[in-house]
Amino acid sequence: MSTRAPYSHQPGRGRSSPRFRSVLDSFVSYKPGGGAPGAARLCSNESPYGPLPSVLDVIATAAGGLSQYPDHGSAELTQALAERLGVPAAHVAVGCGSVGLTQQLLAATAEPGAEVLYAWRSFEAYPALTDLAGATSVRVPLRDQAHDLAAMAAAITSRTRLIFVCNPNNPTGTVVRRAELTWFLDQVPPDCLVILDEAYHEYVRDPEVPDGLTLYPGRPNLALLRTFSKAYGLAALRVGYLVGHEPVVAAVRKTQLPFTVNAVAQAAAIASLAARAELMERVELVIAERDRVADELRDQGWDVPPTEANFVWLPLGADTAAFAAASEQAGVIVRPYPPDGVRVSIGLPADNDTFLKLARAWPDRY
Repeated sequence: MSTRAPYSHQPGRGRSSPRFRSVLDSFVSYKPGGGAPGAARLCSNESPYGPLPSVLDVIATAAGGLSQYPDHGSAELTQALAERLGVPAAHVAVGCGSVGLTQQLLAATAEPGAEVLYAWRSFEAYPALTDLAGATSVRVPLRDQAHDLAAMAAAITSRTRLIFVCNPNNPTGTVVRRAELTWFLDQVPPDCLVILDEAYHEYVRDPEVPDGLTLYPGRPNLALLRTFSKAYGLAALRVGYLVGHEPVVAAVRKTQLPFTVNAVAQAAAIASLAARAELMERVELVIAERDRVADELRDQGWDVPPTEANFVWLPLGADTAAFAAASEQAGVIVRPYPPDGVRVSIGLPADNDTFLKLARAWPDRY
């Protein structure tokens, strides 16, 4: 016989709303970059160039099949990625952008009592998604705007389930190089999963920054994340991928919501892979602008860390919010991260020039 007290509903009494998880009481939901129509959007690390014409043609064709569910397993895209990357198809998982895969990874590894380790400041989705997974965030402060891998290694405990290394780091643009990353990976217990978040991989030109594909084969506890949202110019379609060993990929696939990656996104990603050479010409244009903007800012007296991404970082501290507001008034939307600094995406040359003009007039840059 049940000892539970029967539920007695009395209209007008008791709770005024349904019960929700206590984590939501302090949870800060994601707030995308915005701004007035017509303003230069240098806030979301988007490509200033749209998809290639050949990719747009594929998108238009794929849109004709919207009445049917997409391939849940993204089999054709998975195979195309495997061939492009030179890895087995069983080592590839496709998801709703790299952030969607991040949530799937947390669903597969994190639970109350588990710890998730990452540098801070880094990708802003890490703490929010860790909280939602019920795990505990362990944030290791940056050193010189970059990952402090020695401190991160020292922070690993028996409760550490998942480690994120964002390389290049978002929002600072700084990198960890092969020797220090290899050393760090050697310190991680084999039952702890390390995710090398390479969302900005295509923009890296420092030869000392390792390609995750060269590191993961001999490390079953290492996987890497990449996305079509940045260099490939498909941010609106939300498609990313993970590369790792079969147990990691199998766990990630288990936690995928049904039909997460739509058919248009899958078709556009496949077409983008086929047009990679042409796409990389556009990436080189962004890199040239990145270097121009960073050099000009330094010439103006700004402290700009070396960046290998498609953005620059201004460590403004207490002036972060004021600078972002002044920038918006000037018609340029940047991304503030109080109280640390401002991230400025690289856009078209004219938009970059508008931002540089504002930066030159800012009185506290020295």
